[in-house]
Amino acid sequence: MKFVLEVKENKAAALVALLNDLPYVKTKQLTPYKAKVLEDVKEAVDEMKLVMAGKLNARDADELMNDL
Repeated sequence: MKFVLEVKENKAAALVALLNDLPYVKTKQLTPYKAKVLEDVKEAVDEMKLVMAGKLNARDADELMNDL
């Protein structure tokens, strides 16, 4: 199972040390770029779920392409 945690900068080292002491836990720090991409994808999925549920209006594909 994988988890993504957001931790205050001043507490991160202590948490990583604690997790590394557990033999059944592997830690891997994300680069700022990968963290941003992950957050953007999560946001896009959340928006798509709202569109599919009818709680948010989707944009027309032609309109989107014209904006680009």
